[in-house]
Amino acid sequence: MTAGPGVTAGPGVTAGLGVTAGPGMTAGLGMTHVLRAIVEPGFLGNGPVRVALLAGGVVALVSGVVGMFTVLRGQAFAGHALADVGATGGSGAFLLGVNPLWGFVGIGVVAAGVMEIIGIRRPRGRDVATGIVLGAGLGLAALFLYWGTTFTNTTGATISVLFGSMFVISGSTVPVIIVFSLLALGVVVLLYRPLLLSSVSTEMAAVRGVAVRITGVLYLLAMAVAVSLAALTIGAILSTALLVGPAATALRLTSKTGLAMLWSGLIGVAATWLGILLAYDSFYWPPVRHGWPVSFFVVTLVFVFYLLAQLPPVGRVSGARARRARDGR
Repeated sequence: MTAGPGVTAGPGVTAGLGVTAGPGMTAGLGMTHVLRAIVEPGFLGNGPVRVALLAGGVVALVSGVVGMFTVLRGQAFAGHALADVGATGGSGAFLLGVNPLWGFVGIGVVAAGVMEIIGIRRPRGRDVATGIVLGAGLGLAALFLYWGTTFTNTTGATISVLFGSMFVISGSTVPVIIVFSLLALGVVVLLYRPLLLSSVSTEMAAVRGVAVRITGVLYLLAMAVAVSLAALTIGAILSTALLVGPAATALRLTSKTGLAMLWSGLIGVAATWLGILLAYDSFYWPPVRHGWPVSFFVVTLVFVFYLLAQLPPVGRVSGARARRARDGR
């Protein structure tokens, strides 16, 4: 046993050095070596890493839960549009010198409201409205990013807006993230049954007295907040991955909506935390030792999880083979 930094080894510790390691101690040492091989030194002791784990985990959980109804309602395109339009708010916030989270959330809520106002109830009309808002938003984002790189000295603003950077999130932003997360989750929890019914059939929901239009507007606002939070962590153009990917994966694992929401949140958190770990470890990888983007790892892991969910369960495959063998086929 080696005394830790700043600790003087006393007689009891010295005596312990002469103890023969038993099976349990050997297993513990082996586990320590495995963890050291996976986790580079100072991971949990690093302040930006701890903030990234907390903020990224909260955002991934909210995105997974809210994203479940995005998939069920067939609004992935709307989520993608809100994510891309978020670049307008983020770049505008950098120009004004304010926290980009306010820009992401502000423009997301405004864009969601405009999409609902100018859209009509038919799916084709909603897609047209979404496309119009998306085009206008990207045009403004291009202008703001151009101004940001031409007339200001802000370093890395374009990269941060488009691809995110969890390691630069300040600790003071975390409470704001939590408040917005609770608001988005609160909308989904309060409107769970109307959302579920209107996702299955808007006509049936209307017959049963559900205010379909109001429910849709409130959910669109919750989705805008969730996408804006994800834009802060993995970037505006990649945030849809956390909104759609975990939910689509969870629906491959179970058909129960409540359980699928739980799975979706857990899958998003797992992808985010593993992505942070791999990004931190990548600073120690040869030969460059400059580190890879967190967003790359998170999006890649979400994609891998979705591919793995497409594989047939082992028990189901074995059962099918047993039935074929029993039937002589």
